[in-house]
Amino acid sequence: MTTYQGFLSELRHQPESPVAYFLKVGEQTVALNELIGTKLTLTFLEEKACCSCGRKVKGKLYGGGYCYPCVTTLAECDLCIMKPHECHFDKGTCRDEAFAQTHCMIPHYVYLALSSNVKVGLTRKHRELTRWVDQGAIRAIPIAELPTRKMAGELEMIIAEHIADKTDWRKMLKGVFEEADLFDVRAQMKAIVPEEFQQYLFDVDQLFEFTYPILETLEKVKSIGFDKEPTIEGKLIGIKGQYLIFDIGVLNIKKHSGYKVEVTTNAAVEQTA
Repeated sequence: MTTYQGFLSELRHQPESPVAYFLKVGEQTVALNELIGTKLTLTFLEEKACCSCGRKVKGKLYGGGYCYPCVTTLAECDLCIMKPHECHFDKGTCRDEAFAQTHCMIPHYVYLALSSNVKVGLTRKHRELTRWVDQGAIRAIPIAELPTRKMAGELEMIIAEHIADKTDWRKMLKGVFEEADLFDVRAQMKAIVPEEFQQYLFDVDQLFEFTYPILETLEKVKSIGFDKEPTIEGKLIGIKGQYLIFDIGVLNIKKHSGYKVEVTTNAAVEQTA
């Protein structure tokens, strides 16, 4: 029996075929793919800590592991991160100008991805593979490269009037999707892009494709979590996006960032640095 104990962080991954997943538990990083098909026990140890400042929290964590003071003050937790078109940097009200210069005032891709359906999204340039895997995309292509996050958000909003900007996470986890040719969809979207954005459109011939380590799919997707079930025990049958897929339901690891847990497995498992 092997046991790991510590505060959870969101799943890490490498875009191999299939995607290679890693679970960070405190200072330990566990290679998850080799545990698929085995029984895991995850026990919440009744402690939570902010993923940014480390402050212990008795109540709720926000936005993937932040305490309330951090979520109300940090630039990465501002509303404009979720709604980039509402960036207020030019109004002089940015929470952290240094953060903005390194995260927002840099090139961003607007992309099309297929998971449960074709969706439009944006991500920092050179972070696109991470973003696509986090969303459980099976295929993706970029459509434009914009000089700032705000401009990417504005273009995203225009395209979102014609195609979705959300993923049905249940369908994504079941592998149910509406087939579509992303190159055809991209051509259609380019035709409706306003003139001021035309200079940022570009063609990439490569279709990025992803496969995920999944043994079997669930007929009915049930969300499970530590707030209702302090101990989660089941057979790990797959991993996709930020979800561990058990035979008893699916656990969103990012949602539980900052929870202190004990992870137990009977399988021999490799640890990475």
